[in-house]
Amino acid sequence: MTSPLSGVGQLIPTILNADRAITRWGAGLLSRFVERVIAIEDAVKLMALKSRIELEEVEVGIDSAHGLVSSRRVEAPYDMPPYNRSAVDGYAVRAEDTYGASPTNPVELVVIGSIDASTPPSRVPTLRPGEAVEVATGAPIPRGANAVVMHEDVIEMGGKILVQRSVPAWGNVSRAGEDFRKGDTVVERGTVLMPWHIAVLAAFGFQRVAVFRRLRVCVLATGSEVQEPREPKPPTHGVYNSTVRIVLGALSPHRFLEPRYLGLVPDEPEAMRKQLIRGVREGCDILITTGGTGVSAGDVVPRVVSEIGELVVRGLAMRPGRPTSGGVIEGRPVFMLSGFPVAALVAMEVYVLPTIFKILGAEPPPKPQVRARLTRRVANVAGYRSFVRVRVSRCGDELCAEPLRLTGSGILSTLIRGNGVLVVPEDVEGYEEGEEVEVLLLGPIYKG
Repeated sequence: MTSPLSGVGQLIPTILNADRAITRWGAGLLSRFVERVIAIEDAVKLMALKSRIELEEVEVGIDSAHGLVSSRRVEAPYDMPPYNRSAVDGYAVRAEDTYGASPTNPVELVVIGSIDASTPPSRVPTLRPGEAVEVATGAPIPRGANAVVMHEDVIEMGGKILVQRSVPAWGNVSRAGEDFRKGDTVVERGTVLMPWHIAVLAAFGFQRVAVFRRLRVCVLATGSEVQEPREPKPPTHGVYNSTVRIVLGALSPHRFLEPRYLGLVPDEPEAMRKQLIRGVREGCDILITTGGTGVSAGDVVPRVVSEIGELVVRGLAMRPGRPTSGGVIEGRPVFMLSGFPVAALVAMEVYVLPTIFKILGAEPPPKPQVRARLTRRVANVAGYRSFVRVRVSRCGDELCAEPLRLTGSGILSTLIRGNGVLVVPEDVEGYEEGEEVEVLLLGPIYKG
């Protein structure tokens, strides 16, 4: 009797040959980047390493420094506070004079004066046992005093006070240097200056601060089928309105960058070559292209960059945006992004901006994250990091994350309907329905 498995051995070579044929066919289409696909973090390091941007230092007034990147470490020029000062409104006293004080057994002290934060040192009295000086918040602590008793803990009796509560040594006193010691770091080199940095610099008396000049980032869209938006009407068949504004928009919140739009370029190698060279000649520090990163004959951007510069990255292990690439022309980084807006936005957030921060020696700001429960299973491709658009909403006492059903990198509605991104790591096959996951929050949480 013939075994039902008897023909399997004969089929195996046929299956393997077919598999090899399919693999060769796929490699013919994708070998230009699939074989070189690298991790996002490796791409960031490579692009930063290859870049030769001249980071010029300029000095600006602190009122103009918000959002710029510090080019030097700033040290505290003196102790802060520079002297012992009162942390509250009350009376400066010798702590030992108040020991044992209570409402039923108050301690009587003689008030010998009153000072505030503007009182010059020459007018600050010296305290002796049994005496007190009225002080405002920020006032220097008189010599001989080592504590401040609050107004609400005393009874004022015209030139005298009755202390109803004891105060420990150095109670209610901001001691000299407790905030900053002279030489402490106030601002690290590579800090994106925020309002709190500006406030501390001002508190020390700095009027100006050294920063890196703004980097000129030039963006151009590619594609013979792409046109600039003209009117809210369906475009001609086979023509698409450019969505390059998603890249410009991702740059605009960063004040240390100076975005510039170079316009549309057709899928012609010579036109692309001229525009890229023009960007370099006109002072672009960084170039970003959208479209033309695939493997068809019309996708010319990586080839042109390799001819006039160096192709550094040809494909990233991420979805969407696998064909995302990178190179350098005369030391200027060139980031080649997908023409699909979702893929371009993901690449901006995880690849382009982190590289720029690394070049500047700065750290990207953290993204807000929330814990949410998946409403549907999410699958992943091994070896790739997936960025799944989700809708985060309130479900009773917890948050839910609903993966959007239309997930193509060209689906515009996900940009509007999705308010979060679920990042699925390369070594995770996916997440199950009902599983609690971390979601990067991009917008307000929906009510339900």
